[in-house]
Amino acid sequence: MAITLYDLAGADPDLRFSPYCWRTRMALAHKDLPVKRLPWRFTDKTKIKFSGQEKVPVIKDGTTTVADSWTIAEYLEETYSERPSLFGGSGGVAHAFFINAWADTIMLPGIGRLIVRDIWALLDPKDQDYFRTTREKQFGATLESITADRDKRVADFRHSLFPIRRVLKTRDWLGGDEPSYADYIVFGQFQWARCTSTFELLTPDDPVTAWRTRMLDLFGNLAGSAKTAADLQAA
Repeated sequence: MAITLYDLAGADPDLRFSPYCWRTRMALAHKDLPVKRLPWRFTDKTKIKFSGQEKVPVIKDGTTTVADSWTIAEYLEETYSERPSLFGGSGGVAHAFFINAWADTIMLPGIGRLIVRDIWALLDPKDQDYFRTTREKQFGATLESITADRDKRVADFRHSLFPIRRVLKTRDWLGGDEPSYADYIVFGQFQWARCTSTFELLTPDDPVTAWRTRMLDLFGNLAGSAKTAADLQAA
């Protein structure tokens, strides 16, 4: 039986862009678990009321419901321990937990300030007012002013990637010899941007760019074949 994943979608139901849902999607693929993905939107709070909270990702695995990307990863690791490990042992859990905190506090707001207006443009109309109100309150400015000077500020974001860039200069994966949940955490942020914006976060010669390409190719081009903002513009 396939695991059901409630997955954030834009106006186009095939545009799935949540960084946290992408962490879970990659973790499910790593475990080679079949998944049924259901579109969810910001104002669809009642659709996941059964989970006891109001955010995605949420999975249903038989009679078990799990919310939050980190909690889901821990659940998958424990429940499907016979399948490839997401962490590679207790040391890998601690490593991934640090990466999780770093990505949430440094990468997420850094990318958000560069693409938040682009995200709004791709949302279902019923979500746009909610998104604008909550994000403008969060950032203390209008969506338009937040992203107005992004061509200049992207250099600061690129500089913030120094820790992972240093690792990826000598290794193919943040997880070591093979990709691990640490890779999926960081990649989820880049896939969020790729799906919602055509603004380029990285330079072609950045080791992070090469790593991102490897990530897109994983699991039969799972992430690479996902619908993106560029696809919508070309349609």
